Amino acid sequence: MDVMILRSLVLCAVLFLPSCSPDGSEQQRSDVPPVSAAPATDSADEPARTAADEKPAGDAATEPAAPEGDKPTEEQPAQPDEPTGKPEPPKRPTHEHKAFKERAAEREGMVRRQIEARGVKDKTVLAALRTVPRHAFVTPEHLGRAYIDSPLPIGLGQTISQPYIVGYMTEQLGIDADDKVLEIGTGSGYQAAVCAEIAAEVYSIEILKTLGAAAGKRLKELGYRNATTKVADGYHGWPEHGPFDAIIVTAAAQHVPPPLVKQLKPGGRMMIPVGGPFAAQYLILVTKDADGKVASKSLLPVRFVPLTRAKQE
Repeated sequence: MDVMILRSLVLCAVLFLPSCSPDGSEQQRSDVPPVSAAPATDSADEPARTAADEKPAGDAATEPAAPEGDKPTEEQPAQPDEPTGKPEPPKRPTHEHKAFKERAAEREGMVRRQIEARGVKDKTVLAALRTVPRHAFVTPEHLGRAYIDSPLPIGLGQTISQPYIVGYMTEQLGIDADDKVLEIGTGSGYQAAVCAEIAAEVYSIEILKTLGAAAGKRLKELGYRNATTKVADGYHGWPEHGPFDAIIVTAAAQHVPPPLVKQLKPGGRMMIPVGGPFAAQYLILVTKDADGKVASKSLLPVRFVPLTRAKQE
């Protein structure tokens, strides 16, 4: 037992005594790894980086991927509900009233024999006359004569013009689809309806309240959404809606009203019958060029009811 204890003590002494070189100096044990000096850092508080902490140079600016639900989305500019800066399209006649489907063969015969055969060639004018149901604009006692080649009475001493004259005057105006037209003398509303089939906007004035109210209601019922009427003295025109590309007067004036000339747009045209009720009347074409110069030309003799004026105080 004592021998075993003695051997253990000798072995421990050998393990813990430093080795000596032949010259007496100490030698480091080869089985203990040398301790290397730690690299210097800028801050004593910064932990040393390991290989796992280092990123490749190309990924230095790469951010960690966000979860799918948290990914930032690119901000899109707000889309307006409706296009802006564009004018609304003009309202057009609806043609939904049953009158448009009635007596179409009679309208075709009227256009072919009374109007086209006498020289009116404008296709848009002929199409308008084929479309507008003339029988919807005459009084009940004259329904059977709605498509004859003649003017017809509509009450209060007024008439609906002869179909040929309506076609001729409309063609002379040279109305385009985006034009604004002024009519003086609404009457039954037939001429306004023909113009509204072609133009973007039609404004019509009637001085007789009963006729004006009835015509406005009739045009609305027939779906002429682009035709507007009012009761007033047409001599003064409708400056709030001017200037106009075309002006048509359906009653004979003693002279061409200066307010109407003023409201005619440069490049515009006006058709007006001029003459007294017991004198010769002529259909006059008034034009205004791009520089505002006005000219007139007599086209053909006609017979119209006189242009009624408001009572002068």
